[in-house]
Amino acid sequence: MAGSAHGHTPAAWTGVIISFIGFCIAGVFMVAANLPGFWAGMGVIVLGGIVGGAMKAAGLGMPKESAAVAAAREAATATARARS
Repeated sequence: MAGSAHGHTPAAWTGVIISFIGFCIAGVFMVAANLPGFWAGMGVIVLGGIVGGAMKAAGLGMPKESAAVAAAREAATATARARS
């Protein structure tokens, strides 16, 4: 996974940070037995996913792979398998 730079984008980092903050909020209010605060934290978690998705749609996520790159990867994989 490290070689593919999976998740190393502003959209991914922002979505995860907002969701983590929501998780912390929900956890604190769950321990405090405060149901509205818990659901507010859950709302922040959902907001993190929405913000991350919106940022990805705005071009701050991983770019989609072109057909040429996919074909080159398949050819390289086939060549590597043939050599094995």
